[in-house]
Amino acid sequence: MGHFLLSGNMRLFWLLAAVGLAGLMAATRVNAAEKEVYILAVVPQFTPSEVHRNWTPFVEKLSKATQRRFEVRIYPSIPKFEEGFLNGEIDLAFMNPYHAVMAKRAQGYIPLVRDGANPLSGILVVRRDSPVKTIKELNGRELAFPAPNAFGASLYMRALLAEQEKISITPRYVKTHTNVYRHVIMGEVAAGGGVNNTLKHESPEVQAQLRVLFETPAVAAHPLAAHPRMPEGVRQAVTAALLDMGNDPAWQGMLAEMQMSRPVKADYARDYQALEKLKLEKYVVIEKN
Repeated sequence: MGHFLLSGNMRLFWLLAAVGLAGLMAATRVNAAEKEVYILAVVPQFTPSEVHRNWTPFVEKLSKATQRRFEVRIYPSIPKFEEGFLNGEIDLAFMNPYHAVMAKRAQGYIPLVRDGANPLSGILVVRRDSPVKTIKELNGRELAFPAPNAFGASLYMRALLAEQEKISITPRYVKTHTNVYRHVIMGEVAAGGGVNNTLKHESPEVQAQLRVLFETPAVAAHPLAAHPRMPEGVRQAVTAALLDMGNDPAWQGMLAEMQMSRPVKADYARDYQALEKLKLEKYVVIEKN
């Protein structure tokens, strides 16, 4: 009798184990998995309408090329975008170089692709007719920046002004690079921080009214980075689609508007890990609701 009881228990054990294993495998497939919709978000250097205009055609093309559904999520400000990736709510994010460091630490985001044609450098601009000729003349003045953690335009720039140039300034955060350039042109601030790639996207009329006073050392450009929950196969498909677009003349204009003129594979260790050594943590500002 004891023999048959043991066998029954064993059969029950293996039956439950098989059911549990099947459930685990199913859950793993869902989690590793294929979401119905992947959320793509772009650091809002420009106005929401510009982000929508520049990225919607790409997302439509990406969805067709990968046979997955992607949607653009527009964030109203850089701090809100940061909150999004720090909380892991974004699947695919076009972020600044130091955001790549923050995102790696917080959620393990993986850089997939970046622009290989245009390295990123922060610029400090003044009105073309401004009497200011040197950085030292900005000591004690109010300067415009998009947001505290906009890397080249603000974070790295403010650190260099304080640590290297030894000047004290009062920051005014105006949400976008576009707003910075217009604040400078209108004379509302003595100077403003942007980056080389966004100034190039401004109209000739705007560019003609500004003069670059100072430029930071160049770093690897913004990556398109994936949350690690995105399956490896999907990450590979996204990377391949972007590289293919880079080889297609029909998409050159669109990619240029996205600041991805010549897509190349990105690598965190090669492209962004060195930024950890800049010790910018004390200049990072995380805004809370």
